[in-house]
Amino acid sequence: MTNLNIYGWTKKLNQLKQNSTHNSLPHARVTIVHRTCYEVISENGIFLCELTGNMLFRKSDFELPCVGDWIIFQPFDENKGIIVDMLPRERILFRKKIGTMADKQAIASYVDKAFIVQSLDNNFNPRRAERFMAQILDAGIQPVLVLNKADLDFDKQAVDDAIKHIVRQIPVFFTSVRFSETIRELQESILEGETVVFVGSSGVGKSSLVNALCENSALAVSEISVSTGKGRHTSTRREMVLMKNSGVLIDTPGVREFGLAVDNSDSLAEMLDISDFEKSCRFADCTHTNEPGCTVLQAIENGRLDPKILESYQKLQREAWHFSTSEHEKRQRVKHFAKVTDNESYQKKLRQWNASQETGKEKKQKGGEKRNGLR
Repeated sequence: MTNLNIYGWTKKLNQLKQNSTHNSLPHARVTIVHRTCYEVISENGIFLCELTGNMLFRKSDFELPCVGDWIIFQPFDENKGIIVDMLPRERILFRKKIGTMADKQAIASYVDKAFIVQSLDNNFNPRRAERFMAQILDAGIQPVLVLNKADLDFDKQAVDDAIKHIVRQIPVFFTSVRFSETIRELQESILEGETVVFVGSSGVGKSSLVNALCENSALAVSEISVSTGKGRHTSTRREMVLMKNSGVLIDTPGVREFGLAVDNSDSLAEMLDISDFEKSCRFADCTHTNEPGCTVLQAIENGRLDPKILESYQKLQREAWHFSTSEHEKRQRVKHFAKVTDNESYQKKLRQWNASQETGKEKKQKGGEKRNGLR
């Protein structure tokens, strides 16, 4: 029998399950999402499950199960089942769905830590790390920056200077699968029962890191490309694997675009180490562009703040504002549609009631005519 505690099952989750009308059925955690079905791990092993029609057609794409979700299912045959319910999500990592203004795409749920993986070659990009940080912190998840392939020849001082504002906010690890001590340090940062999701671009070595942390070849990896010197894209799906005597890891495909889906941008200034300067600005609504008495601009002039950080802050702030505005408009449209629908339903019922009243009057009138001998 599988001990689901090591997969993150808790007393709180058990209490949530009791609220379900299907609480007598077994529960499980989603480990892999396929195109039309889900692999889940339960106390009785791995099952391949499909959704009920009610869940499939009544839920939005964002509401459908993702890797990390806890579900309740009805088993049938030896290793198959039907997902009948899903426990309420917590600490869900998502991003803005590509090609939309306010739709969200779920990446993983019940996440404790998110490892932002970059490789110490041309992939290293502090601005991209800041973008991941903003989304991860907004979800209530602990971000960790993992700078992989530390065996490469790179300028350590330049990297340290570029991430000094990040180091003050979150843990940073330099790793290489060729240096076992760096993998050990990363292993020790993951506690039993914790869920860690790996995010980053293709070819940065996420799958190789997962295998090294698990001390086995849990995931397929590719050789380094001779032409580019980078790892080839391997992961094509989000997949959960179990660490030995520790937590669970979720590998994700590399992303080219990670759209910000943040409703509140207030935390961005603190995340990017701008808040201390911002508090002293003359105007409370200072945009840090050309206002007099702007201490943020003064900090840039004095060399105390990197202008690239301010540029990143303003870009992320604009993107968060656009998303929250679009999300608000979308909610308003849904509310308006609901009102219209309710009104149409009411009008229909009113017409039916009026028709029944008219029918009743006609019957009474005809009955009176009969009694008076008119018919």
